[in-house]
Amino acid sequence: MSILPQHNHCLTRSPAHNPWHRKRIICSATTTPTKPKSSPNQLTFEPQFVTPPNLVTSISTPPVLNDPSLQSTWSHRTWVATGCTTVLVSLAKAIAGAGHSHIWLEPMLAGYIGYILADLGSGVYHWGIDNYGDGSTPIFGNQIEAFQGHHKWPWTITRRQFANNLHALARTVAFFVLPVDLVCNDPTVNAFVGVCSGCIMFSQQFHAWAHGTKSKLPPIVVALQDVGLLVSRSQHGAHHRQPYNNNYCIVSGVWNEFLDKNKVFEALEMALYFKLGVRPRSWSEPTTDWTEETESASQVAVQ
Repeated sequence: MSILPQHNHCLTRSPAHNPWHRKRIICSATTTPTKPKSSPNQLTFEPQFVTPPNLVTSISTPPVLNDPSLQSTWSHRTWVATGCTTVLVSLAKAIAGAGHSHIWLEPMLAGYIGYILADLGSGVYHWGIDNYGDGSTPIFGNQIEAFQGHHKWPWTITRRQFANNLHALARTVAFFVLPVDLVCNDPTVNAFVGVCSGCIMFSQQFHAWAHGTKSKLPPIVVALQDVGLLVSRSQHGAHHRQPYNNNYCIVSGVWNEFLDKNKVFEALEMALYFKLGVRPRSWSEPTTDWTEETESASQVAVQ
């Protein structure tokens, strides 16, 4: 492959004459191994290939089992503990308020709505970071890269330690729920906030369980998956098969059939494309970044 030369014109003063004479400097780039002949008026540059900024570049090798990126730090544990505390305070205030007022139906209904909307929220968020942005995207860049790596090596999520997997969502939950805990004493609001935020925070753990082997999961988790209270392994498994544009919800998965059957995300993608001219990744043929690689025999043996 060769790159056509680019021509620039510059003015140089001839040593023998005062008038300015136009001389041509040719800048060319070539990938051929033969070294071009040098001349005073010819410059040669080695080609440089630059990755377009709108593409996600994933790591070329999967994380090793003892990779620090899969392990929890004290910072991770602190954020998870803080997030859990704010959720428990909301639930405790909901129970106490319902007991004091002897009104249980409204807080229970609010909690159920929070659970349902948490599943929808997880799907919308998952769809967004799967299809838009890259590692340089403000705030969400690290999560976008992590989810791209997850599509290539989905089994790594089962190797992540608990706090490592949950700390990012726990931090967000803590910031949003703490003010509600401080100013709100309505058991209905507290029930909605507690259940919804708790499901969002633990959605990544539900996600990890959806990638687990049934024989290695706690029986209670398998039972909850089987009755549809947690996203099932089979349902989420469809998300990791072509065309990689369905089953985005990862709390209970109750919204997946409705969203996919009615092509809700496809409609959102079309709206964004016509409004902003941005194409989602799901419109392109899957690249090697989306081709799943399974564990090697040595990695399985280490477990």
